Amino acid sequence: MTFEVPAHSARPVGKPVGRIRQKNEEAILAAAEEEFARHGFKGTSMNTIAQAVGLPKANLHYYFNNKLGLYIEVMRNIIGLWDNTFNTLTVDDDPAEALARYIEGKMEFSRRQPLASKIFAMEVISGGECLSEHFNQDYQHWFRGRAAVFAAWIAAGKMDPVDPVHLIFLLWSSTQHYADFAVQICRLTGRKKLSKGDFSTATANLTHIILKGCGLTPPAV
Repeated sequence: MTFEVPAHSARPVGKPVGRIRQKNEEAILAAAEEEFARHGFKGTSMNTIAQAVGLPKANLHYYFNNKLGLYIEVMRNIIGLWDNTFNTLTVDDDPAEALARYIEGKMEFSRRQPLASKIFAMEVISGGECLSEHFNQDYQHWFRGRAAVFAAWIAAGKMDPVDPVHLIFLLWSSTQHYADFAVQICRLTGRKKLSKGDFSTATANLTHIILKGCGLTPPAV
């Protein structure tokens, strides 16, 4: 199973000007992601982001009106990438394969984009004010839809009767842990940095623990 992390910008590539705009937006979002992860929303300025990208501050405002708008866009991209693997989940899917695929996708995201995960964690810990618009009725409907699929699997006897809501929370938290608390993990295990192999081992263990807890047999690798 593989997990492709798409580009930050969702704008279609068209004329040369469109490609230039997309490239600049991606560079701005990448720089903003790093600054927000290091300094938080309040400690980051549009000026430092502009310097990191190598663009005049006025040019930065051409793409994003203000810091809040840029921050929300960074957050929207993070959540969009996370949710993408679960968007097409249906009752006809095999529970073991679907959960294993999601765990692998989220762990790969934590490995490749740990800063994005940390930004989300800091935002939630600080009260999630900037996420209030995103976590609206549409997102709640999406969340209930994922939980309903789990409930249908349980009703059909495909998996053990676990609480679907808490299962989703467990999937989120366990996979994000390896990005948000990488420093803790490294110090406890004597590593300087988590390697790709470390993530593969962690992914296999999480898959085994979570699927077995749901009464499922992990799919053969």
